[in-house]
Amino acid sequence: MELKELGQIIKERRKHLRITQIHLAEMAGITDRTLQKIENGNANPTIKLLDQITNILGLEIKLEVKK
Repeated sequence: MELKELGQIIKERRKHLRITQIHLAEMAGITDRTLQKIENGNANPTIKLLDQITNILGLEIKLEVKK
C-alpha cells in the first residue's frame, strides 16, 4: 500500500468518526503537523505509531510479505 493511500484511509476514518486532527494527534502522542503529514502521504509512520493510530480509529493492520 502506498503512503498516500494509507493516509487517505486514516483521514477518511478520522472524519467519519468526527475526530479532529488535533484530537487524534493528542490521543496518539504526536503533533497535529505529524498527523497532517501522515494523512497527506508525506510521512512514513513507524509500525508502532501506525498501530496506535489504527487502534484509536478502530482499524486493523494486515501485513503481507511480498516474495
